[in-house]
Amino acid sequence: MSNNSTKILFLTTLIRGIFITISSNSWLGAWIGLEINLLSFIPIMSRNENIFTTEASLKYFLVQALASSVLLFLIISKTIIEDIFSLINSQLSRIIMRTPLLLKGGAAPFHWWFPSVIEGLTWRNCFILITLQKIAPLILISYLIKISVFYSTIIVLSVMIGSIGGYNQISIRKILTYSSINHIGWILSAILLGENIWLMYFSIYSFLTLTIISIISPFQISFINQTFLFNNDNPTLKFLLFTSLLSLGGLLPFLGFLPKLLLYSQPTSCGKKEKKFEPRLQLESLWIQNQNASIIYVRIEITTHPFNIHYIAVKKQYLEQSHRKMKSTICVSCSYEQRPIRSSHI
Repeated sequence: MSNNSTKILFLTTLIRGIFITISSNSWLGAWIGLEINLLSFIPIMSRNENIFTTEASLKYFLVQALASSVLLFLIISKTIIEDIFSLINSQLSRIIMRTPLLLKGGAAPFHWWFPSVIEGLTWRNCFILITLQKIAPLILISYLIKISVFYSTIIVLSVMIGSIGGYNQISIRKILTYSSINHIGWILSAILLGENIWLMYFSIYSFLTLTIISIISPFQISFINQTFLFNNDNPTLKFLLFTSLLSLGGLLPFLGFLPKLLLYSQPTSCGKKEKKFEPRLQLESLWIQNQNASIIYVRIEITTHPFNIHYIAVKKQYLEQSHRKMKSTICVSCSYEQRPIRSSHI
């Protein structure tokens, strides 16, 4: 009971840290909210019975502490030398200010810590890290948003690394990790177009991730080949997992295709022609990378398809028959060895 109450306390504090960051009217208040959020999530991650969660929590703390210290240094620099280090007028200062926030959000090429940390977490903590922990950094990034070569490079790299990195993965945690990196690129691109679009995109992504983790978590499945452990008498569950994975990949006609369609069609309705070209070209490259990312989910779908039940039943029957034959062969050989040897008289 005390363990559950402690988790509820830290989870409440974690959410409060997010709200402090969102509602703060100064960078120092936003930094305090990020620190409250970080210090609340570390105890939730740690579990005494699993050494991997301790390692993951230590890695996460070091990375987030590095990003927080850099962010605090930039805030103090802004306060002391306002004329030299202006965060409003200088393009270079915007880039420097966004770097620790991108590191906190796990966007490429600052994603190096993300797969190793999420591999040692439980499914519940994976959902918190993939969704809730990204809200505050993304909102702070939206305050500094401006189209630039640096920002476009971050978006394209996130989508490319997220789509290519999941090709040779068999761990579902790492597949969801690279999927998160891929969607971070789309969300950063949606921030350029408006607040409502990226909030809708993030809400749909969080809902689909919650659906997949809710299906996988009760069965303690960590790898793709373990999806055969699903109960064959419940095809609805497999069909729901199948549709959720394809929807997370952004395939038509599922729910995950809707925010990408709105995101792709939004630049065509902008006002000036000169402002349409760069987002349009950027979104076309994202769309191409999205087709590569969809292959990952199709590969998972082949193993989790609800119509594979007949194949599983036939394979199970074949294995049972092979086991019976092997058992009968062993019994015959044992009886032959135990047969008494008759002595021959001359």
